[in-house]
Amino acid sequence: MQALLKLSRAIDRLNAFVGKYAIWLIFGATVISALNAVVRKLFNYSSNGFLEVQWYLFAWSFLVAAGYTLLKREHVRIDVLNSHLPKKVQLAIEIIGLIFFLTPLCIIVLYYTVPLTIQMYQSGEMSSNPGGLIRWPVWLALPVGFTLLLLQGWSELIKCLAFAAGKGPDPTIKADEPSGEQALIEALRAAESSKTAAPAQAR
Repeated sequence: MQALLKLSRAIDRLNAFVGKYAIWLIFGATVISALNAVVRKLFNYSSNGFLEVQWYLFAWSFLVAAGYTLLKREHVRIDVLNSHLPKKVQLAIEIIGLIFFLTPLCIIVLYYTVPLTIQMYQSGEMSSNPGGLIRWPVWLALPVGFTLLLLQGWSELIKCLAFAAGKGPDPTIKADEPSGEQALIEALRAAESSKTAAPAQAR
């Protein structure tokens, strides 16, 4: 079990690293979109390549961050009934979902997309749009993203089994990490409290 937990931690670090930097793909898409709009307005020039590279970057950011999203337990979850069930039942649902739903789905996607991506790379298939881009880089996001998601699913499965064996924390509890907005609100509240406390102390 210790070896599996080490593997789980390694997978977690990998997806945490990918998730940390995936935001730059969205930033890149935003910058390109803004530059494309400026060039089109000022010079009356545009290209399908500008549009497609935005789609490529967004696809990459969405797909490669799927494993990170699972790590942070941010996927859409229906917990209305699940949260009222006994912990053993919740854990069983988690394990069944990871084994019989997430894993087969990822394997099926990889089975179909890996050969297709290789075929596109070998053929050098281009976009059908005038001035469009080569296709294989965006298709590569599918096998990469679903591989990361599959690995994270296995990491979560290891955590569930470790918890069931009494050798790990409860993986069904979402870590209470404040968002950027929450951190800002707390900072503003603290500043306001200090301002309020200062006159009181002066009196």
